Amino acid sequence: MKKNNKKIVALIAYILTAFLGNLNADILDVEKDTLKFGFIKLTDCAPIVIAKEKGYFDDEGLSVEVEAQGNWKELLNRVINGDLDGAHMLAGQPIGATVGFGTKADVLTAYSLDYNGNGITVSNDIWKQMKPNVKKDAAGKVIHPITADSLKPISDKAKSNNAKLKMGMVFPVSTHNYEIRYWLAASGISPGFYYDPGTKQRDIAGFLNSDVELSVTPPPQMPQTLEAGTICAYCVGEPWNQQAVFKKIGVPVTTNYDIWKNNPEKVFGVSAAWAKENPNTWIAVTKALIRAGHWLDASWENRDEAAKILSQPNYVGAPYKVIKNSMTGTFEFEPGVDVRKMEDFNVFFRYNASYPYYSDAVWFLTQMVRWGQLTEQKEDSWYDQMAKKIYRPDIYMRAVEELVDDGAFEDSVFLPAYKANRAGGYKAPSSDFIDGKTYDGKKPNDYVKSFKIGLK
Repeated sequence: MKKNNKKIVALIAYILTAFLGNLNADILDVEKDTLKFGFIKLTDCAPIVIAKEKGYFDDEGLSVEVEAQGNWKELLNRVINGDLDGAHMLAGQPIGATVGFGTKADVLTAYSLDYNGNGITVSNDIWKQMKPNVKKDAAGKVIHPITADSLKPISDKAKSNNAKLKMGMVFPVSTHNYEIRYWLAASGISPGFYYDPGTKQRDIAGFLNSDVELSVTPPPQMPQTLEAGTICAYCVGEPWNQQAVFKKIGVPVTTNYDIWKNNPEKVFGVSAAWAKENPNTWIAVTKALIRAGHWLDASWENRDEAAKILSQPNYVGAPYKVIKNSMTGTFEFEPGVDVRKMEDFNVFFRYNASYPYYSDAVWFLTQMVRWGQLTEQKEDSWYDQMAKKIYRPDIYMRAVEELVDDGAFEDSVFLPAYKANRAGGYKAPSSDFIDGKTYDGKKPNDYVKSFKIGLK
């Protein structure tokens, strides 16, 4: 009897070992399993939050803490000095840091957190002046996109009165800075420069030869800064445009979907030193983020649940109904008058949104040259080299392979990613911009030279 019991115990132990061994075979041998990630209180931090709340980090053997940061500069510095293992970053931050605009450090990304998600909001007073200039249909309804043509006479008058319009954006290398600059310049309004090649003068504020003045304001502070009259307009991510609508202090006039359709907005960034020390951990984190992005785009029910999670004070902390608007495909412009379905306002996985395209990195570099953040003209080959140094689709594709091997996804889910990889990580040329210009990531200098307002 004792011999039989021993045989049964041995058999059970064998089965459990085999079973647990199979489970562990799906988990990478990570170098670091306790991590801290930073984020700013914006809805596009969602993939990081969802990866934590849905246990996707746990599934990779990772214990992750997520922590709100006060501003983008603090967040970047804490990633560089190692206080944070990685973070929700502006798409331009790894690029700006690596090329040395501001803080100099090598920062990398293997994951694009989202497309779109930003808006430009003006004060009620500015909207009152703009509205008569805005194009309308036969029924008197505003025609979108609203260009800055309707703002130009107001801007010109303010400048002639030595009272330039003051506007907010979130960081010098943010998509928001480049988007509001693009929107203004497309209508002949100079947003200013960081460098004047004629005088060799540099201006860290970017006010040189400007028709308006753009300054930095942390995202959650945008509505109150607008309400206080310190600025009369801003470009920011959600929920801070819809917050202005709910508080009845401003009117969103356009979104970045209309400025550049399906533009890269945020990325998950890590320092190059961290990436070198933790290659498997980086892949494991990317796996969890891919699962989160896919979940977010799987259904509107998931988006609604995400809005409730994000409304918690430890995450975005804005009211659920404010976050829900854009997250579930609705965007309100003029309060109670102009409410539109915008199902692609936030995109986390569709259209291959999470793949880190080299051409996206190149676009940010062209804008740094255009506005004088980079003071020397570069060869096309330099843009390509820098993009390939900073953006790492090879890590993304390793994570994809692992997820398919794990049985979490079918190959077909990642057909766009495979196609992008075969195409060398560059998107096809696109004219999906508010001014109709064509952008070809393989011809950055031609693109920079095409602008009437901008350094050549």
